[in-house]
Amino acid sequence: MHAGGINEHATTVTFVVYLAVMIAIGFAAWRSTRTLSDYILGGRRLGSVVTALSAGASDMSGWLLMGLPGALYAAGISESWIAIGLTLGAWFNWRVVAGRLRAYTELARNALTLPDYFANRFEDGGRALRVCSALVILVFFTIYCASGLVAGARLFERTFGLSYPVALGASSFATILYVFVGGFLAVSWTDTVQALLMLFALLLAPVFVVVNAGGLQSALSVIRSLDSRYTDWFRGTSAIGLVSLLAWGLGYMGQPHILARFMSAASVRTMPAARRFGMAWMVLCLAGAVAVGFFGIAYFAVHPEQAEPVRANRETVFITLSQVLFNPWIAGLLLSAILAAVMSTLSCQLLVCSSALTEDFYKAFFRPKADQRELVWIGRGMVLAVAAVATTVAADPESRVLGLVGYAWAGFGSAFGPVVLLSVIWPRMTRSGALAGMLCGAATVVVWRLGGWWGLYEMVPGFAMGCLGVLGASLWDRPPTDSVRRTFAEMERQVEEATLRIARPV
Repeated sequence: MHAGGINEHATTVTFVVYLAVMIAIGFAAWRSTRTLSDYILGGRRLGSVVTALSAGASDMSGWLLMGLPGALYAAGISESWIAIGLTLGAWFNWRVVAGRLRAYTELARNALTLPDYFANRFEDGGRALRVCSALVILVFFTIYCASGLVAGARLFERTFGLSYPVALGASSFATILYVFVGGFLAVSWTDTVQALLMLFALLLAPVFVVVNAGGLQSALSVIRSLDSRYTDWFRGTSAIGLVSLLAWGLGYMGQPHILARFMSAASVRTMPAARRFGMAWMVLCLAGAVAVGFFGIAYFAVHPEQAEPVRANRETVFITLSQVLFNPWIAGLLLSAILAAVMSTLSCQLLVCSSALTEDFYKAFFRPKADQRELVWIGRGMVLAVAAVATTVAADPESRVLGLVGYAWAGFGSAFGPVVLLSVIWPRMTRSGALAGMLCGAATVVVWRLGGWWGLYEMVPGFAMGCLGVLGASLWDRPPTDSVRRTFAEMERQVEEATLRIARPV
């Protein structure tokens, strides 16, 4: 076991091999990318395993290996309520939204993006829904992309001793390259590899941390001796605080990069298996991240001479533990898992932003008759443009990963979550309801973030106001047309048929 600092040469070789594999996958996907549908949804042909793992990897960004362990290291087990809320929210999203959205997006004139789905689902001839939803995507994903760039920069900064600006540029180059080249297929295939790498890291690291802290009982004793509140599930957690932590789970129904995975599945019938794979992966990864941060408290108490990097920035706890506990090659592999988490989410976000700009602005307003080759290249150009803006936002070296993710997560969850959920379970919902819900949810998040009232996470009032906006405006509006009702009924029939086939295979 390697007790000193990491061998930089071994880390460099591991990183280079990992990045080379990701870029090679991108160029392999190039050969299968011919149309805009291929570039932004993979031609709707992903199987259950790839759908599940790519959804998980695109969800769990650098936050999983940096923000969450850092929060546990700083405050103790009470921070794990976020993980519990996310698990519940993800299960509900898979169970209620995934299959219905997959069926409805195809029925709604083969919608390729979330704004496209809204426009077609509610027969929005005026394009207000398309423009509004695309703007929400661009604003909040710029913040979300910045969080991924910050996490990657922190990794390169800590590992290679680079300055923050140099680390920021180095960490983003490979991701931008394979998204630019291979589009959705590259993102989904690399996500699958990255999800497995993240799972390996988060199963292995906690075991070594506990062993080197003296064993499970010894580690718990050390943590309690430092501060008994570290083991208190309700430390400093009021009712408002607990609701805020659990409310993270509400965000799943509004995250475009996760919903895009549902839309790209080969069929509704893949969803039950995908749900099982996806939830198993998520539970194991979240448990591993919680354990790394929590037992890291004990490890650095026993080895205070190694704790300086973590004292400077708690979000480097996984990085530092990987460097001091493992031999250089294994450490390099574990650090590549952080890069995998960053790249998987950042790549999905870049692609969703590119899709919104290409499909919902360029094609819809400027070049409705553009051929597929032109649209693919416009999509690639938009990847570069969005990456440039996100890099500017991430340029502040004081940025915190968890704070940036929390804001963007609440923005999407409140603006899109109520609209997406009610659009697939309530046939009475109308265009006015969708627009009102979107605007109410997004505006509430922005205003609440500025005010910070009662310490309540802005997701809670944002999601509530989004639901009220949908319900109130829809009931005030005239009922949907017969064609909308027929399409909704066909969606429900497909989902029910898929469920029965899984439950009682012939």
